[in-house]
This record gives sequence, C-alpha cells and structure tokens, in this order.
Amino acid sequence: MKKLQLLIVLLLLGVSTLFGGVYSIDASHTNVGFSVKHMMISTVNGEFQKFDGNFELDEKNNLVALKGEMDVNSINTNIAKRDAHLKSAEIFNAEQFPKVTFILDKVKGDKAYGKLTIKNTTKDVVLDYDFGGTITDPWGKQRAGLSLSGEIDRRDYDITWNQALEAGGVVVSEIVKLNVEIQGILKSEDEF
Repeated sequence: MKKLQLLIVLLLLGVSTLFGGVYSIDASHTNVGFSVKHMMISTVNGEFQKFDGNFELDEKNNLVALKGEMDVNSINTNIAKRDAHLKSAEIFNAEQFPKVTFILDKVKGDKAYGKLTIKNTTKDVVLDYDFGGTITDPWGKQRAGLSLSGEIDRRDYDITWNQALEAGGVVVSEIVKLNVEIQGILKSEDEF
C-alpha cells in the first residue's frame, strides 16, 4: 500500500511539472473586465473584447511572465453611445492610443506586480493573484488558469473626464476596479 501511495505522489509531482512552459491566452475563455461607480450609487461593468497575450509558468507552476495587450476600440459596456464616449479623446483617445498593455514584473505570494500602460503612461500596479490550476482538456491540450484583480486610479493615466452632480459627488468614480480571468493553452515547440 505504501508503494502505491508513493507512486501516486510521484505521479502527481510529475504531472505538476508537465505544465510548465509558455501559454497563449485563449480569448474564448478569458475576460478582461473593469467596473466603476456611476453617479455614486451603482456599478457599471465593461470589458475589452479583443486582446492578446501570453504567460509563462515554471516547472512548479509559478507564474514567471505575463504580457497582455488590449484593443481599446473593442471596449464594450453594452451601451454603444457610452462605448463611443470611452473611445473618444475625452477618455481613452483610442485613435491616438489604441492599446492598453500589462507586463508582469514578479509574483510574490498572492500579489502580482507589473506595469500597466494606458494612453502612453506607464505605472506600477499591484494586483491580487490567484492561480486556478492546470489541466489537460478532452482534446489533449494543456491549459492553465489564473485571475488578476485590483484597483487603479484612472487619473494616474490622464483619464480625467467627469461631471459634478448637483447633489454632490461625480458621475464616474476615479477608482476603476479590474477583474481579469485568464485561461491559456500551452504552446507547442513548433509555435515558437
């Protein structure tokens, strides 16, 4: 019985090292979302529908690299007029600054440290990090999942548009909550 338990432990340890490598972000199973308070009373959600990137896990499934790029013109809040305003020069200025990027510097515990670039302004950010795990899907592809979440102050990126409310407060909060759910597919050697 002890030999069987040892074999199972060794197999599990071996499986965990099978998933190290570079993963392409699977856009159909990934969400790059954000939310802001609207008129101080409710939350409005949005997402970038077009994005690209990859991440790397070491042999122990530690996240060692991540780079993501979001297309500002793909922003979607389910209201076309609001989306057009977000893409305009008053907010993201998508014509001049069509991409938002994130590059991971390091992971320490449950925190991911990286650089977020919006409108050509790069700032250090600290996000909550959760590794969801790895799995082989029914088609034999190796997948990994992870989550990043946190908050930024949009004014740090020169996104300052707002309107004062008669009753006090503003139309849009300065704090933006980020919520990113990522699933990746391990690249094969011929994809490098």
